[in-house]
Amino acid sequence: MSDGVIDLGELRHERDPEELPRPPRSVGRPLRVALVFLVVLATVVSAAPLPRREMVALPAALGAEARIADDLYLVVEPTGLNGSQRRLDAYRLPGGELLWQVPLPVQGRYWGMSMQDGMLLIAGYEATAGDPPGTVTIALDPATGKFRWQQPGSPLPVSGGGLLLETGDEEQGRTLRVVDSCCGRVRWQAQTPGGQFTFRATESGIDRLVQSTADGRVEVRDASTGAVRAEADLWNPTDRRETGAPTDGPEFGVQVIGDLLLTLAGRPATVTAYDLDGLRLRWRTELGEAFYASECGPVLCFQGRSEELQAIDPATGRRLWTGRGWIAWSSRDGLVATRANSGGAMQLDVLDPVTGAVRGELGRWEMVPPSGLDGPVIGIRPQPGGGLLVAELNLTTGTARPLDVLREATGECQSIGYQLACRKPTGGYGLWQLRP
Repeated sequence: MSDGVIDLGELRHERDPEELPRPPRSVGRPLRVALVFLVVLATVVSAAPLPRREMVALPAALGAEARIADDLYLVVEPTGLNGSQRRLDAYRLPGGELLWQVPLPVQGRYWGMSMQDGMLLIAGYEATAGDPPGTVTIALDPATGKFRWQQPGSPLPVSGGGLLLETGDEEQGRTLRVVDSCCGRVRWQAQTPGGQFTFRATESGIDRLVQSTADGRVEVRDASTGAVRAEADLWNPTDRRETGAPTDGPEFGVQVIGDLLLTLAGRPATVTAYDLDGLRLRWRTELGEAFYASECGPVLCFQGRSEELQAIDPATGRRLWTGRGWIAWSSRDGLVATRANSGGAMQLDVLDPVTGAVRGELGRWEMVPPSGLDGPVIGIRPQPGGGLLVAELNLTTGTARPLDVLREATGECQSIGYQLACRKPTGGYGLWQLRP
C-alpha cells in the first residue's frame, strides 16, 4: 500500500469452462432452467442499488461553529445585526433532537466546547472595545443550558479535579487560577512574571506547571495545590557548575515531557535534561538543529527546521536514529509520521520508535479528531466523483480498513466511536453510523 491506494479488488472476466459432454435430455433441461434462474437472480442483485447509509441531519447555519461533546451536538449560531452575539443550540445524539437554546452572555467568537466533571464548558474570545480580545470560559448545565459560572481564561482539566485557567502573556506575565468545575470557586491563584509557561499533561489532566524567565529562573508548581515543588537558576552563571546549565545562545526554550524538564539553547542546539520535581541534572547532548521536542512513545523526538527528525533515549540522551523529511507524533498505539509539507491529506506511515524503521504505510489520509481516547482512529479522504472514503486506521500494523463511502459528506468531520459527523455540501452536518 505504498501508493496510498486501498485495493478493494477488481472484476475479472474468466474464460468459459471447457465444453462438457452433453447430458441426457431429461437431465439437461432442469439444469438449463436452474442456470437461467441463477443468471437472472445474479443480474437483479447486481443491478440493485447499494443501500443508502442512514444519515441524521444536524443543522448549522453558515458561519456557525459546531462541535460534539459526549452525546451532545453543539452549535454556536451568530445572531444580531452584526453577528457579534452568539446563541448556543444543543441537540441530543444520535437522534438529533433539539434539547435547548440559550444566548451566550459574552459577545465574541467561541471555539472550545467540552464536558468536564458533568459541566458543559464553552470557551472563546471575549470582545472588548479598544483592547485586545481576552479568553473567557462559560459553564452551563448540559441538561438544560442553565448558566452556572463564568471566568476569564480557557480551561484545561487538572489531575485530581478542577480546571486551570490561565490569562496574560509572555511579556506582561500571567495569572494562574485553578477553580472547581462545579461552581467556579477559586482553589488557588498566583501571579507569575513574564517568561515562558508550560505544563505536564497526564491522562487524568495537568499535574505540573512550569514557569521560566529570561534570566534563567525556573519554577515548578503542583497544579492541584499551587505549591512550589522545585525552583532553581538553571543557567545563571553562578549555578553552572552545580546544575550543568546550557551555554548561552540566541535561542532558549523549556519543555516538559514525562518526568523530564528539557532546555534547548543555542545554534547548534544543546539539550539538557533535568528531573522535573528536583531539577537535578540528568544528561546533556548536542543535537545540531532542533527547535522543539515531543513524546514519541519510549523515545524523545526532536524536530529541526530542516525537516530532520532525531530520536533520543530519554534515560541517557543517546541518539538512537535520525530521519529526514518526517514530522512524527505519538499515538496510543504507536509512532505516526507524516511527510513534511505533504499538504492536505497527509501521507501517513507507522514507525518503530526505537529503530525508526517503517512498520507500515497507510497512504494519504486526514485523521478525524475523536471524541474520546478509547474509540477507533478514523481516516477520511476525498473520493473520485464526490464524497469521502472512510477507513479505520490501525496505528500498530500500519494498515487501513475501509468502512464506508459517504457521498453526501465534504469534510470537517468529528467521530464518536463508529459514528461520524461531517459537513454536507447543502449546509449543516450529517451523522452517519459506519459499518464497524
